[in-house]
Amino acid sequence: MRHEARSTVCLMWFSMTNPNPIDDTADDYSRFEARLVAHDQDATRVVTADLSDTTARQLVTELIDNGVVMPVPGKRVFAHEPSGTAFDSSTQLAVFHRGWTAARNADKDGE
Repeated sequence: MRHEARSTVCLMWFSMTNPNPIDDTADDYSRFEARLVAHDQDATRVVTADLSDTTARQLVTELIDNGVVMPVPGKRVFAHEPSGTAFDSSTQLAVFHRGWTAARNADKDGE
């Protein structure tokens, strides 16, 4: 008695003119690239929110020494000379100055 092994081949044909949206990966690379660009932009931005009180005080002292900030006697206020903005907190002033400097540098880079 002889047994023969047979296999059945099933060929499936899919039209490429109307692909299944679930299987469509054409935009994956574009989305991946957009995420990388966004990540790169985040990495180049100046971090302003992570200032300790000590770091803020040191920065304000440095700005006073350089003539960028003037303390207003009797009012306990710091005047940021280049922008004309007044602050009653060294931390607020330091965060503002970092952001202000970053914006000015970005404008210079864009020219």
